[in-house]
Amino acid sequence: MGGSSVYRFLLDCLSIILIDLLLAGDNALVIAMAVRSLPARQRRIGVAFGAATAVILRVLITIGAAELLNISFVKLIGGAFVIWIAVKVFVDASAPAKAPASGHFLRAIWYIVLADITMSMDNVLAVAGASRGNVWLIALGLGLSIPFVVFASNLIAMLMDRHAWLVYLGAAILGKVGGEMMLTDPFIVRAIHPGSALLYSSEALAAVAIVVAGRVLSAPARKARECAAPTEPV
Repeated sequence: MGGSSVYRFLLDCLSIILIDLLLAGDNALVIAMAVRSLPARQRRIGVAFGAATAVILRVLITIGAAELLNISFVKLIGGAFVIWIAVKVFVDASAPAKAPASGHFLRAIWYIVLADITMSMDNVLAVAGASRGNVWLIALGLGLSIPFVVFASNLIAMLMDRHAWLVYLGAAILGKVGGEMMLTDPFIVRAIHPGSALLYSSEALAAVAIVVAGRVLSAPARKARECAAPTEPV
């Protein structure tokens, strides 16, 4: 490999890393919300597994993603999944961070994997373009992004522990992502030709709907915790 080829390889690798760092925020947010109610040890395992899964899935999807998003209903179904996951992780993230059942850990992992599959499709197209089809370059560039996803996920989860309102903001952001995916599906674009106003209003509606649905679904758990909380002696 000549000097110019090495330079080009390193430049392409750096481009992929920067792209992935910029686009990995959604995945880090899902991971953080999914593991927030887990105890410390399970949270670390969940973050590490989720970050590694996100990168592996992006490598696999990138290899054959060139035409994937041009298929009708792919983004529509993916966006619906993101909205469903957003409601689920909002309800779980609203729970207290006390030792939950093991089934909760497995459920959090499932949410992370499913969200990675649906939310990575847009991201991998930019990576695929920067890699020029070099599979090893894709794997190397995305693999180096694991520390960033781990750090961002832990940071977001820690901030949500300290500031509960960030859970609402995170759910709203995931709602926006899901709404945007659905409105930009090729079938929807051909059928109704959504303009900017409809796109922005739909994203806002999805964000608000997720927060409202999450509040309603988590109300029984919140009420049960309030009833179980010890009362102060008079």
